[in-house]
Amino acid sequence: MTTKYPHLRQDFLASIVVFLVAVPLCVGVAVASGVPAELGLVTGIVGGLVTGFLPGSSLQVSGPAAGLTVLVFEAVSEFGVGTLGVIVLMAGLFQLAMGFFKIGRWFRAISVSVVEGMLCGIGLVIIAGQIYAAAGLKAPQTGIGKIAGLPGAFADALGSSKALASLAIGAGTIAVIVLWKRLPKAVRSVPGALAAVVLATVATLALGLPVATVEVEGLFGVVQLPGADAFGELATPAVWGTIVAFTLIASAESLFSAAAVDRLHDGPRTEYDKEMVAQGVGNTVCGLLGALPMTAVIVRSSANVNAGARTKASRVLHGAWLLLFAAALPSALALVPIPALAGILVHAGWKLIPFRQITALWRGHKGEALILVVTAVSIVAVNMFEGVLIGLALSVVKTAWEASHLKTEIVDKGAGPVQVHLTGNATFLRLPKILDSLEALPQDRPVELDLSGLHHLDHACRTALRNWAERHSSAGTEPVRVTTAA
Repeated sequence: MTTKYPHLRQDFLASIVVFLVAVPLCVGVAVASGVPAELGLVTGIVGGLVTGFLPGSSLQVSGPAAGLTVLVFEAVSEFGVGTLGVIVLMAGLFQLAMGFFKIGRWFRAISVSVVEGMLCGIGLVIIAGQIYAAAGLKAPQTGIGKIAGLPGAFADALGSSKALASLAIGAGTIAVIVLWKRLPKAVRSVPGALAAVVLATVATLALGLPVATVEVEGLFGVVQLPGADAFGELATPAVWGTIVAFTLIASAESLFSAAAVDRLHDGPRTEYDKEMVAQGVGNTVCGLLGALPMTAVIVRSSANVNAGARTKASRVLHGAWLLLFAAALPSALALVPIPALAGILVHAGWKLIPFRQITALWRGHKGEALILVVTAVSIVAVNMFEGVLIGLALSVVKTAWEASHLKTEIVDKGAGPVQVHLTGNATFLRLPKILDSLEALPQDRPVELDLSGLHHLDHACRTALRNWAERHSSAGTEPVRVTTAA
């Protein structure tokens, strides 16, 4: 056995670690998304037993992700749990198409500032929303509403012993996760999130606290194939916007996670188009089962690498352990306090906010830092999909502006023609500046316009310069002399 599978021991032990990390996260993401807890486990199972077998990135682990929680919650609120399966199914099919047409590698061209801004915005919305869940209160629908309503929520919690008990469990969960890293290595072999949930569950039961717990419906009770009514929702344009959002954000998160995981190990590098296909297959299966969408998850993936995994066997085995847990111990979920899961997601949301990257960008690239902040604020103020589009648009404009660097030099010796030298890239973004300089030249003097130093002259600038030359020539004593590159 060890000859045929030389890394079986390392992969087996790593799979146990990933399983222990995945359980509270799968359940927490499902509850925060407004769907039965078991659906989070179903997505984790598919991420292991289906996506785990496929080529792409050998060591990264897929499952339900905190980064999609906000988008899934909005989709479920607007279209219902039944339609969620169709949305995930169509997103999976789109991912398959992008993988087959080799579009996966192009996701690496997305500005890092947009991605970091997306994660920052998602993190802020998750933190704000899960504070309400930790207190047992209903959260406002919008991101702005969640943040603006926090002072009132805390005031309401202070007047309710039930809310205070719930908040205490949530805060205690966060404290355990943070402090767990400082404990001896032997203790830290148990994942902090799992330890926090177990301790919160024990405290709730021992003290008889009036805290809400996870509602359990059973694994087979929540798995439902999308019906005809759910497919009928595809006639609604808003559903397609959500499908596109799921596709783009899940794909970007998965492929950026793959790039991060590649930096953690010396094994085979990610084949991005194959990984896109793998994610597409996984989401197609999740959609058929009516489960949550999946992405590659950096928390589980880094745990897999750090635990010593060597092959994809570890992620496949973690899916098998999730299946055994969901089938054999579903009643254990009913003991888990919801504020403990909220605490886990508050901590996960905090880790999504790239504090160090923001500081580094502001010192060296203020424009990129601005894109990051605007993307994050837009996600909070509007929604995730439109916020990402705003960030991408700003990134394109910034790139175009920087690429259109232009220098205008005017030489006027007092006698003879006025010489104008343009060097760099003349694009429509610089056209107002060019025309301002040319129109300020004396009308009664001959002009020599030197364009030989231009690397690029777009159609808009070419037409505008020709029109200006014609106007100046008709008003002056001599036609404008234009010199272009040979």
